[in-house]
Formats: sequence, C-alpha cells, structure tokens
Amino acid sequence: MIQLNNGVNMPLLGFGVFQITDHDLCKQSVLTALQTGYRLLDTAACYGNERAVGDAIRESGIERDDVFVTSKVWIQDAGYEKTRTSFEKTLENLQTDYLDLYLIHMPYGDYHGRWRAMEELYRAEKIRAIGVCNFLPDRLIDLILSHDVVPAVNQVELHPFCQQRSLRQVMEAYRIVPMAWAPFAEGQHGLFTDPVLTAIGSPYGKSPAQVVLRWLQQKQIVAIPKSVHAERIQQNFDVDDFALSPADMVQIDALDLGHSLILDVPSLNEVYRLHAIRFEP
Repeated sequence: MIQLNNGVNMPLLGFGVFQITDHDLCKQSVLTALQTGYRLLDTAACYGNERAVGDAIRESGIERDDVFVTSKVWIQDAGYEKTRTSFEKTLENLQTDYLDLYLIHMPYGDYHGRWRAMEELYRAEKIRAIGVCNFLPDRLIDLILSHDVVPAVNQVELHPFCQQRSLRQVMEAYRIVPMAWAPFAEGQHGLFTDPVLTAIGSPYGKSPAQVVLRWLQQKQIVAIPKSVHAERIQQNFDVDDFALSPADMVQIDALDLGHSLILDVPSLNEVYRLHAIRFEP
C-alpha cells in the first residue's frame, strides 16, 4: 500500500485492462486477477470495458470496499458539464456508487472545467481521490496553481527505459504518487529479454517482468500490468518474496533512455491522432 496526499491508501500493484475490448475476455481476466489477489483495477471510459470490469467485481463476490477502482474521463468529455455526465455513465457501467480514483485521461481540451467537476464530486464523496494522466510538469503546475485540490496521482508512461525523473521530482514536491502505465514498455526495446534485467532476476528465480515490477514497488511507484493469460497474471503478482539490492536498483536506473517509447504527449502528431479518436460509451 501507498498513502496518497489526502490520506487514502492505494495498492502499489494493480491490474490494467487497456486494449482488452472483448467483454467476456476482459471479465474473465479481471476475475482471474481478483482471485489471484489484485485489489487495484484500472480502466477508463475510452477503453470500452468498464461494464466488463463492473461485472467481474460483482461476480467475484469480493466486497466493493475491498477493491480500489480507478477510471478516467476522456478528451471529448472536456469541460464541467460533460465530465459530470461522463462520470455518471462510468458509475453506471461499473455498477457502483463511487470511485476510489478518477483521473483526467489527457492534458488536452478544457481540463480546468473537468477538474472543477471532479473537485465537486470529490467533496461530495463520490470519489475518494482525484488525479491526472500524462501531465508533464508545465500542465501539472498549471493545474495545481489554478485549483484547490492537488492531484493525488499522475499516471504516466514509466518503465526502466523511460523513468520520468524530472517529472517525478515535481510530483514529489506535491506528494503526487506516480502510477506507471505500460510498466513493461509494451515489450519494446527488448524488455522481456533485456540482459541486465535477466541477469538481475536470475539469482532470485524471477523474470525480467517481475524484476521491473519489484523495482517500481521499491521506488513507491504504482504499477498496473495487463495480461489476458492466467499464468502471466499470477506471475506478475508474485513479486513480494524478494527484494532488489541497492546495486540491482542502480543497474536498472542506468537503463533510462530519457525519453518516451510509446506516447510523446507534446508531439503534434500525437495531438492530431488523439483529436481524431472517437468512441461510443
């Protein structure tokens, strides 16, 4: 567990469902994760699978208060009124009357209007904590200086090859918890066969993926690995029975390339691509 800046406790290891678009496959994957022991689930309006996540929680038999549920408001719902409407749809899909964490998905559009709506929902105790995704230092500071509630979480691309060091320094000053999407870099740069990660994991009997998740945990960074395979879901959860040495941590720190491999947020090409995305809630 890690404590957010508003006192709420959040699991350090969760389960993500990005790109699991088939309802039954998503539901079964989440059920497997819950049965394995995961208690943090991460979805989003634009993933199109909130309903499957809600169905899995209900069918698991686990009490709602024992599962930390995160979702996100997408770009086309920028602004106060649209955010309120999108939030109610998210609650309906997830079959719950509150969220543990609600995030602005991208730093585009009227994110100030979105944040005002989220602050109101937070004060009304419909959300236990609010935060952002993919906010780099300039947008993050702009948001903080313009509103009353400081984001509790910033979910960003974060893995051994993109460690977001300067951004994490800003976040540390405001006690904003980093949350790593794509902790395995989506397999890019040979992460699953990386010789450094492989050599570090060998004495512990752990895979490069498990080494990465342990590295993130020891840095107090929340991770949300995704898989649809039961064996991999269970393997990713099995990272509490070993600890990386200081020398191990230094070797992994040295893998940082200093730039994104997946989502270059300020890129004009990325802005144009995201602006064109549409989905049916």
